[in-house]
Amino acid sequence: MAAENLVLITGAGGVGRNVLEKLRSQDVPVRVMVRRDDDRAAQLRASGAEVVLGDLTKPETVAAALQGARSMYFAMPVSPDHLLAATIVASVALEYGDLDALIGMSQMTVSQMTATSAGESHQQRLHWLAEQVMNWSGLPVVHIRPTSFLDNPLFTTLPARTIRENGTIVLPFGAGRTSPIAVDDVARVVATVLAKPLPHVGHVYELTGPRTVDMTEMAEAFSTSLGRPVAYVDMPLDRWRREVLAMVGLPPHIEEHIVTMCRLHQQNRYDRASGDVERLTGVPARTVEEFVAERKDFYLG
Repeated sequence: MAAENLVLITGAGGVGRNVLEKLRSQDVPVRVMVRRDDDRAAQLRASGAEVVLGDLTKPETVAAALQGARSMYFAMPVSPDHLLAATIVASVALEYGDLDALIGMSQMTVSQMTATSAGESHQQRLHWLAEQVMNWSGLPVVHIRPTSFLDNPLFTTLPARTIRENGTIVLPFGAGRTSPIAVDDVARVVATVLAKPLPHVGHVYELTGPRTVDMTEMAEAFSTSLGRPVAYVDMPLDRWRREVLAMVGLPPHIEEHIVTMCRLHQQNRYDRASGDVERLTGVPARTVEEFVAERKDFYLG
């Protein structure tokens, strides 16, 4: 696929897949880099994307994927390789690419971090360092910093189970406030930037839901949307990690990141709201009530 405004997407799960669909609906040419040529790759081709095999930790495959691309969306799942991948992308883009914009998926926690802060997770530190590398590269960078996702299992799979069992949401957030955002709303912003990237170069966009809520208020929002009582049960973090999170069987790096997110929620580090979604797309981010109502059958089973 060759076109003047070709977009390269790395990682087409979650946000990336939604971005792809939105760009293709506008006839923007898209190339997607995947690690395996499997059923998912076939679905991406069927959506109108060019699919290439590659690995963000292998420079030669990144260079091949970049050929002819005018903008790139860099994102990957929670991984200890995040900084390595970001460094390779920046290095290869400098040597082999000709990008008008490199859009990097980061985390909102980065905005509160410094070179020596130590309270964040290792994954959050990797995101902070990756932003520094991209900035130092001199490439035309745009940083996207969403807060926690409403689609995260913390707000979907786990509460769905306890809501069905006893009408509760069980999390170790204490009295901390939060403003989680839907994946689709983040994708709307990313697609908007990728469609016409030049005005956005050099900007940092912090993405949240429309308002902050504590977990009691979030439970009330669930009650409203589901039409049944839902209460918040605050569980001590160590106990929640042993009795709830450990049962999921996550890799240590991911588990440590989630535990840190919960601790930062307790410390009220997620009590932030931004209007960037509405300012950039013209449509406000979904409320908790809207998100849950769209998934009523999922939560009630």
